[in-house]
Amino acid sequence: MSKNPDPTIALTNLAGTTRTLDDWTTMFHMVLVVLPDRLEGAQYVPIAERIFAVFGDSDAKVGFLVPGPAPMADRLLERARGPVNVFLDPDRALIASLGLEHLPALVHLRQNATLANVAEGWDPKEWQMVAKAIGKAMAWTFPEVARAGDPPATAGWPALLA
Repeated sequence: MSKNPDPTIALTNLAGTTRTLDDWTTMFHMVLVVLPDRLEGAQYVPIAERIFAVFGDSDAKVGFLVPGPAPMADRLLERARGPVNVFLDPDRALIASLGLEHLPALVHLRQNATLANVAEGWDPKEWQMVAKAIGKAMAWTFPEVARAGDPPATAGWPALLA
């Protein structure tokens, strides 16, 4: 069951900058697409990019959260179209702290690092509801998340290793 994360968890971006979750969210909300750490995770990159294209200019920091090291992130995001924040969670500390059970996931964290909304697995309707809630919270428009050609709905893959 999803829950508020520990704001003191250290989170490192792909550039190597490490800060606490609380520091990353001090000025902005965060909108994260948490990818599964498998090659199939790359199919959710275009969906995330549609979300980021709309919320990137809002009062939200958008980015990917990859449950693995930098080489995994590079592999999953090799077809990403533009510069975007990429955060690494190789020990899955943030994923566990959020209580996520399935990936991919769309996560919205408030400025105080509390969980606002989450959708786990790839369910276009659930992701759309989260996107609308983010738009409302940001007083911003929201994207149409799903498009023809997207992967079929799936419960996803386990977020935590056994």
